[in-house]
Order: sequence, then C-alpha cells, then structure tokens
Amino acid sequence: MAWNEPGGNGDGNNHDPWSGDSRGGGKRGGGNRGGGDQGPPDLDEALRKLQEKLSSIFGKSGSGGSGGGSGSASGSGFIWVLLVVVALGWAGMGFYTVDQQEQGVVLRLGKYYETVNPGLQWNPPLIDEVTKVNVTRVRTHDHRALMLTEDENIVDIDMTVQYVVRDPKAYRLNVRDPENSLAHAAESALRQVVGTSEMHSLLTEGREALAVSVLGFLQNYMETYGTGLRISKINVKNAQAPTQVQDAFDDVIKAREDEQRVKNEAESYANGIVPEARGEAQRMLEEANAYREQVVARADGEAKRFLALLGEYQKAPDVTRERLYLDMMQTVLEKNPKVLVDLEGGNNMMYLPLDKLMQDSAVRREAARSGQRLDDQSMRDLTDRVVEELRQRQSTTTRREGR
Repeated sequence: MAWNEPGGNGDGNNHDPWSGDSRGGGKRGGGNRGGGDQGPPDLDEALRKLQEKLSSIFGKSGSGGSGGGSGSASGSGFIWVLLVVVALGWAGMGFYTVDQQEQGVVLRLGKYYETVNPGLQWNPPLIDEVTKVNVTRVRTHDHRALMLTEDENIVDIDMTVQYVVRDPKAYRLNVRDPENSLAHAAESALRQVVGTSEMHSLLTEGREALAVSVLGFLQNYMETYGTGLRISKINVKNAQAPTQVQDAFDDVIKAREDEQRVKNEAESYANGIVPEARGEAQRMLEEANAYREQVVARADGEAKRFLALLGEYQKAPDVTRERLYLDMMQTVLEKNPKVLVDLEGGNNMMYLPLDKLMQDSAVRREAARSGQRLDDQSMRDLTDRVVEELRQRQSTTTRREGR
C-alpha cells in the first residue's frame, strides 16, 4: 500500500514518511521521531491542487478516482502549464520594431519571405530571420588612386562616393559584401574615365565632367551587379600630379595661365581697336558717298541751269552774254576789297580801294543798321559814286594837261 494512500489513518498509524507527527511510527533516514510538523510540504497535495485549478480552467472535473489516476492527471497538467508558458514566451520573442528610416528583410527558414515597412512587426522567432536596413542614411566611400591618362601622364585622383540603399532585398541577398563591390566598381569607373581624358583637362576645368562621367558608369555597374545601391553624388576632392613631379607641373600650369592671360589681353586690345577701325572706315565711306551724291547733284543742277541759260541765250544772245559776264565778275570780285578800273579814253589804270570807301560813316551806319552784306542796289549806288569820282579825277587831270 502506498504511503499516501487514502484511508491510511484508519489503523491509527500515519504512513507519511515525511511527517514528523508523534502518531506515526516511521523514521526518516533512521532518525528518531521528532515533535511538531518539521518536514517539507506535501508535494503531491500541491500538484493535486494545481491540477484542480487547471481542470476548472479547461472545463474538466476537479475530482480524481483512484490514487494512480490522480498522479497521472497531475503530471499532464504540469506539462500543459509548461507548454503554455513556453508558447507565450516564444510568441513574445517575435515582436520587434522597425524604425522610420529602416526597412526589414524577412527570411523564413533561410529563404526570402517579405520586406516589412516601419512600425511594430511580428514574425515567428527561430523560424524567421529579420535584418533591418537603413534606407535613408547617406553613406560615403572615399577612394584615392593613381591613374594613367590618355596622354600617358600619371594623375593622383581623390574622390568621395555618396550612396544610399535603394533596394534592401538586393542589398541583403544579391551580393555578399556590397561596400566592397562598390569600391571595386568605383576603381573601374574612375580608370575608364581618366584613361580617356587628358591630364590638362583633369587638372583644370575637367573635374566636374569627370564626376558626372564616373557617376554614370558607377551607377550602371551597381545596377548590373544588383547591389541595391543608388549613387547620389560623386565629389572629386583633388586631382593633381604625383608629389614627385608636382613642382614641374606647377610651372607648366603657371606658364599656361600666363599664356591665357596674354591671349586675353590681346583679344581685349583687338576688341577695342577693330570696332574703332571699322567705325572709322564706315564713317569715311559715308562721307565719300555723301560727297559723291553732292557732286553728282551739283553737276546735275549745273547742267540743268546751263540748259536753261542756253534757251535764254538763244533768244537774246547779247543781253544774256552781258548778264553772264556781270554775274561772273560779281562772283569773282565780291570778296575782293580792291578794284582796278580801266576808263574809256584814258591811258591810266586806276586803283580804287573799296575797303577804304567802305569806311565812310554813312555806309557803315547803313551796314550796321541792316546787319547784312550790301545788296545789289547798294552795290550799284556805290559803283555810281565810284564812277562819278573817277570822272571828276579825269576832268581834273585833263585841265592840268591843257594848261
């Protein structure tokens, strides 16, 4: 009979070996009976109480039949509790958080399953593996190398590659080491561009074109490799000759700058002289054209005037001849202050100073009042006075000779 069999108290003895009651006759480990309740608690009773609680939870009867049935139910209840606790712990391990700047790549039993977005996520632990990838952070890769140019010169290039992760799945699964692949691709793209460029352009104004070309080749390589990276910018920090020959190249660059400066000065001088010469030539052409038009117009007018005078001359030749003679003499002598007069019947050529005669007060007042040159009438009056003066002088000379 079991030591904890029900009804064991009927014979007056307690068969519980752990009990220290004075009513029991058993000993623990050969020791004497002790007074009081000094042994550990009844484990079977504790399991039975736990089983009753679980049975009430799962809808089973809380009472046991025989002693063996009660022990089996206690063991199965403990296993159920243990399974529930393990299941809760396993489920709690599956919760995780993906930050706003990240995306999660989920592998289920080593095979790609999905890509999760930011937020609280759950995946079965020990079955799914989640790798978080930052898809917004701009990463940098510095690269520096000596390159051979198209004109067989060596140039030292120092550049920085800025990139971001565009496809987390490709970044995680396609390539074992995407950064290492990026470094080799950058080396290849840089050599391809530098190998088709001249050193002079790389050292001066060709840096921007170099960065653009390297960016195009490198992005093409990244897409071909399937790394999931997007190249955002290429910065060429420095492009120079090797240190051993830097002084010589500095002298060459200085000489080229002096050459360019002299060319600019010459072009500036030419830009100032050539337009001026062209303007002077255009002015001379315009003056020549104006003179030609003036001469042609004057000749045309003179011809028309001559034809008009010819008609008048044919009508009255003597009068027209006299008129033409007088007009010509007036034109020739109108600005001459001296007049030579040949008198009829005389042998002397008389000199008449008109400028002295013009100093006559009456004539000066008339000229000052009018404010103009003597007209034809004034000239006739002056001529009559001159003729009268000449006649008086002639008569005086004749009387003297008669005496």
